[in-house]
Amino acid sequence: MFLVDSHCHLDYLNYQTLHQDVEDVAAKARSRDVKLMLAVCTTLTGFHTMKAIIGRHNNVLFTCGIHPLHLNEPYDFAELRRLSTEEGVVALGETGLDYYYHQEKKSQQHVVFREHIHVAKILNKPLIVHTRNAREDTLAILREEKASDCGGVIHCFTEDCSTAKVLLEMGFYISFSGIVTFRNSEVLRQVVRYVPLDRLLLETDSPYLAPVPYRGKENQPAYVRDVADFIAMLKGVSLTQLAALTTANFGRLFHVETHTYLNTN
Repeated sequence: MFLVDSHCHLDYLNYQTLHQDVEDVAAKARSRDVKLMLAVCTTLTGFHTMKAIIGRHNNVLFTCGIHPLHLNEPYDFAELRRLSTEEGVVALGETGLDYYYHQEKKSQQHVVFREHIHVAKILNKPLIVHTRNAREDTLAILREEKASDCGGVIHCFTEDCSTAKVLLEMGFYISFSGIVTFRNSEVLRQVVRYVPLDRLLLETDSPYLAPVPYRGKENQPAYVRDVADFIAMLKGVSLTQLAALTTANFGRLFHVETHTYLNTN
C-alpha cells in the first residue's frame, strides 16, 4: 500500500524532543505506508531553511510560495519564480487568501495570490491554495486569472459542498486533513462523501490539526494513515483502494511518477 501526505510542514516539527531528524519522521511514516511527502513552503526565506532542515530525501518533494499570513516577510516575485524552478519543487504555494486574521491586508493578499497564479501558469506547475473566510474572493481570483490552466488543490478543505462543486468544475482537487475526524465536522464529512474519488487528496498539514485519536498532540505525516482510514469508511471503499486512488491523483496533479517511489526504503 502507498499513501501520500500531500501537505506537511516538515520544517516546523519538533526535532528537540519528538523526532531525531527528518529521516526519523520519514521512517515513522513508512511504517504506516506513507511513502511520499510534500513539504510545503510558507515564505521565501523559509524555503531555504526548509530545504536545509530536510536535506535530500528521495521521498520528499517541495513547494515554493508565500502564505497570505506571512506577507510581512520579504518577498520578490522574480525570486519566487526562480526558486520555483529548483529541483524537486512541484507546486506553487501555499498561497491564497486569509481574512480571518488580516482583513486589513486584503489588497496585498490579492496581488500576491494573482502573482502565484501567473508563475504557476508560466511554469506549468499546480497551485496549493489556502482559503479562510474568503470564499467569494478566492473563487473570483481563480476564475479571473484562469487558474484552471495550471490546476491545483484547495488544501485542508473546510468549505461546503456548493464551494467544492465550483472548484471541481474548475478542475481543482480537494484535500482533506484530520479535521474530518473531529466530532463537530459533519458538514465536512458530507463534502467528503460528495467529492469524487478521482479528485480527492489526503494531508496532515503537520504539525497542525492532528486527527483523532491524536488530537491536541503534534501532527506528523504518519498520521495521514488515520485520515485515510476515516475517509475510506466515509466513501465506502477499502483503505487499499483509497490509497491507490489518492496516490494516483497526487501523481496526476503534481506531474509526479509515483510508481518510482514504491520501493522507497
